[in-house]
Amino acid sequence: MGEGHGQGDWPRNLMDYLGTSKEAALTESGRARSCLEIRPEHLAPNGFLQATVIVGLADTCCAHGTSESIAEGARFSTVELKTNLLSTAIEGRLCCEATLRHGGRTTQVWDAEVRVESTGRYCFSSTNHACHQRR
Repeated sequence: MGEGHGQGDWPRNLMDYLGTSKEAALTESGRARSCLEIRPEHLAPNGFLQATVIVGLADTCCAHGTSESIAEGARFSTVELKTNLLSTAIEGRLCCEATLRHGGRTTQVWDAEVRVESTGRYCFSSTNHACHQRR
């Protein structure tokens, strides 16, 4: 545990640490949105955004959508993630929009796009394949 931090001060999970927010899950059927403010700790030594931050935002956004669109009590996991990093950022707010492409009985496929909110610059696209099961 870090110096000066009690257990209650620590984030509950990686996405809390990164600062992602669930803006809207299923704002309309089959859509989800998550955002985060870029902070200094999100940057790589070269001064640009760590790719893992963008991938984490996209995967989390797809997970928000999946969790809202499967049966209550069902569990799921990302089983495949295909990514395309197209550009980067050093400041501002990143937002991910995810769209359900396939919602089957045991699998879902989500497409996600991450953009810099202020400029609309396209940073990232991914396809996430989630497998779920009933409890």
